[in-house]
Order: sequence, then structure tokens, then C-alpha cells
Amino acid sequence: MQGESGSNDSADVRAALSRLRRASGLPVAFGGLLAGTGRYRINELSGTASAALRGLHIHHGNGLGGKAAAQSRPFAVADYHSSPAISHEYDAAVDAEGLRSVLAVPVIVRRRVRGVLYGALRRPLRLGDRPLTAAMEAARELEQALLLQDEAARLLSVARQPTAADPAMWEEVREAHGALRALAQRIADPVLRREMLAACGRLAAASSGRSGGAGGSEGAPALAPREVDVLACVASGATNAEAAQRLGLRPETVKGYLASSMRKLGAHSRMQAVIAARRAGLLP
Repeated sequence: MQGESGSNDSADVRAALSRLRRASGLPVAFGGLLAGTGRYRINELSGTASAALRGLHIHHGNGLGGKAAAQSRPFAVADYHSSPAISHEYDAAVDAEGLRSVLAVPVIVRRRVRGVLYGALRRPLRLGDRPLTAAMEAARELEQALLLQDEAARLLSVARQPTAADPAMWEEVREAHGALRALAQRIADPVLRREMLAACGRLAAASSGRSGGAGGSEGAPALAPREVDVLACVASGATNAEAAQRLGLRPETVKGYLASSMRKLGAHSRMQAVIAARRAGLLP
């Protein structure tokens, strides 16, 4: 994705389009994200017969998608070419693909339209509640994915900042470390997930003055990634139930990971385990 959206967003848009087609029964779906002030670039296609729509820039207020973006709500037309409810700047591309009945749903993140998803048929037909509902659910799914991307980017920026000896600064770093590890498990894009976990390693290494990004000193106990995730939550003061919610695990599973990490670290309490993990360079 170009402009304000990154390459990591493309997989999320494709997943949303796949869900839209599957749940709505519409054979064609396409969409894209914000690509500059007041315009959205269509660069993900699903079920199309040509590349006529690829790269199309939809301007705020223009056409069906531009209207959906401007009014922050979904719209549908039974026959795109003859509809009096929309402007017709994009008729050539729509006609080239042979589309007639079309719906458009805005993707809204923190009250800001970040993109538009479309579903379409190649015959004129008034679309009912099912395809509209499916398109809105696909948009909500994409919105959550974009929220995660935003939060990951924010936490990565904290992780890249030089650390200081100030205890308050270290508490902020530790909070960012725990949040990064929890978010990493929810990120579908493997490149971003690896980058987040590498940032976690840098934070842990910085806590004891070591360089490098892996975290952990030579001879340190080998904790499983999920054991480190649980300890990072515990270090921030989370209970087993709160850690389970953050990590998408059952409380009993969290308890098991905590017990095994305590055993490996030779600790007899939760906080002893956290302290031992910090000394070993596994936590900041």
C-alpha cells in the first residue's frame, strides 16, 4: 500500500475482501486504503475479470465509494451506471469490469475514514440486508486490524527511543515491552511480528547494558516465548486472569506457563521470577 498505509496493510485488506465475498455471496470485491488527503487507492481486487479497477483513486465525495467515505456510512446502488444517487467519474472502469449492482462501505478507525471496501454483481439487482451486513462486518474486521497496526507502530517507536536511568522511563519501557509481546501474537503479518519481537529483545538487552536484539545472556534459562509473554504481563502487575485476557489464553494455561518459568528460573514467587528474568536479560 502506498501513501499513509504501509505494505503490511495489504494482507489485511485482502483478508477483509475474502470475508466479504464469502459471507455476502457477492462474486466481486475490491477496495483500498487512504492514499493521500481525501483520496483512496483501489489496489486489492478479488473475483475481478480484469485490472480495470486496480490503481483507481477514489476522491472524497465522488462516486459510490467517495460518497460512503464522505458520509461515513454504507451505500448501495442497484445499477451503478444509471443511478442518479451518485456522481459518475468512475463509470469507465466500472463498465470495463462489467459491474452493475455495487455496494461500498467505509473503513473507519478512530473516527477517521481510512479506506473503502466494495462488493458487486454483474447484473442489476437491489442488494438486501445480507450483503450489506457482511460488508460492514468485513470493514469492522479490517478496522480492528488497522488499530493493531497503529498500536504496534506506536509501541515500536517507544522501543526504538534511547532508554534512560530514570525509573519512570524504565517503567514506561517495561509497559511497552509487555504490550508489544501481547500484540505480537495478534499480528497476522509475519514481518511486522518478527520486528516487534526483535524490538522486545532490544529492550530486554538494554536493561542490563548488553547490545544485540535477542535478549538473554549466555547461560540464561531457556524460556519458551509464551513463558516470557506471561512474565512480561506479571511484571506490569497483571493478575493471571488479566494476563490471560491480554494474551488470548485460558487462566489455567497462564498459571501453567508461570509455574514452568518459575521452576526454570529457580524462583519461589511471581516477583522473584520477574527479577530473575530481568537479571538474565529476558525482560527489561
